[in-house]
Parts: sequence; C-alpha cells; structure tokens
Amino acid sequence: MADAANGRHIAIVTGSALGLGYELTRRLIAKGWFVAGIDFNAERQAALADEFPADQYRGFVGDVSDEAFARESVAEIAGLGHIDLLINNAGQPSFKKPTAYEAADVDKCLKGLKGMILWSVETLKADGERDLKIANVMSTAATRGNANESVYCATKWGEKGYTQSLKAAYKGSSVKIVGVYPGGIDTAFYRDSHDYVSEEKQHTFMDPGQLADVILFNLVNDANLTVSDILIERNYV
Repeated sequence: MADAANGRHIAIVTGSALGLGYELTRRLIAKGWFVAGIDFNAERQAALADEFPADQYRGFVGDVSDEAFARESVAEIAGLGHIDLLINNAGQPSFKKPTAYEAADVDKCLKGLKGMILWSVETLKADGERDLKIANVMSTAATRGNANESVYCATKWGEKGYTQSLKAAYKGSSVKIVGVYPGGIDTAFYRDSHDYVSEEKQHTFMDPGQLADVILFNLVNDANLTVSDILIERNYV
C-alpha cells in the first residue's frame, strides 16, 4: 500500500461517496490525482472501489467527526506520500422552522464543522504545516441567514469563521486556505426536506458535475496564484 499513489498528487476528499464529493473525486482522478475518499456510506465506498483502480482511489469508511478515525486515516494516507490537497466537503443538513429544531438536529449539523476541524488539524500535522491546500466547501448559508435553516446556517457561519482563522494563521506560508460557497445543488442532500425544498425546486439547482468543474478550475491549476474564496450561485431563469 505504501506505493499506491505512485508519486502522484494526493488529495483527501471527505464526503466522497455521493453528490459533489463524488464529482470532485472522479474529476481529480481523471486529472491524474490519487484520491483518498472519506465517507460513512460503506455500500457506496465498495462501489467506488469497483469503479476506480486501487492505485487511483482508496476509500475510508467512518464518521468524519470521529477524532480517532480522522487521526488513523490521515496517518495511513500520509504513509503514501505528501498530501497536497484536502477538500472538506462532508456535512449533513437539517432544514426546519426555528421552533422545530431539537438537540439531535444540532448534533447532526455540527458534524460537518467538527469534521472540518479534525481533518484540517490532522492533515496539517501530517504535512508539517507546509505545501498544502485546504478547501472548505460550505454553502451560501455561510453568508446570510435563512428562515428555515437557522441551525444549518449557524454551523456554516462557524465553518466560515474557522476558514477565515486558518487563513490568518497561515498567511504568507505555503499552506493555502480556500473557502468555497456554493448555492443549492441538485443532489439527494435535500431528500428529507421536501416540505421545505420541493423536488421540482431542487431540480432547478446547480448540477453537481458542472459545479465540480468550476471549483477545480479555480482550485487545481498551474498558475502561481490562489483563489481564496469561491462563491458560486446558480443562474436564475
């Protein structure tokens, strides 16, 4: 396993099994990257192991907010070589009117923030805090308040605060931090919230493949520059 990456760029993508995470994963692989994909969906991880050769993709099954899982997985990935890119994409939503939220909903939304912190910390340590790009995929919910997303927005604003703090901490270094703020995406992300986001409305949202193309166009290139914030809205027709 130590030579699985074969000297190629190594990326970690959390939430790699479905939606935007999957589209980012397969596009990175098409660009010649080795991707370590992180997801709790064991069935989908098994399918990705069949879809991609072992020298292109390695799946890790677990909860991104589990500290031991993050530490052990990053250590194993770092054994393949220097980690060039971490995309913190994993997260779970909860869309309800303010008085409908319960503690379980808060915990669910907080998993994304906790995972973002844990995977960033472990990857930074594994890389010796150098030559690393961290892209934190959040939402336009991190830029405004939404009536039926109060807890979801709260966690996204927390992720934005963490992202901005990382930028300040590593300003002028070889660690580059990118905040990614996409609007609504046409994926199963909204499947439990059709009282709030109807299927008809959902299908007017952004295509995850097109969104992945835009993100990677800005994130992975040969230019001697870094796009530090990527705000992407869908076209309204």
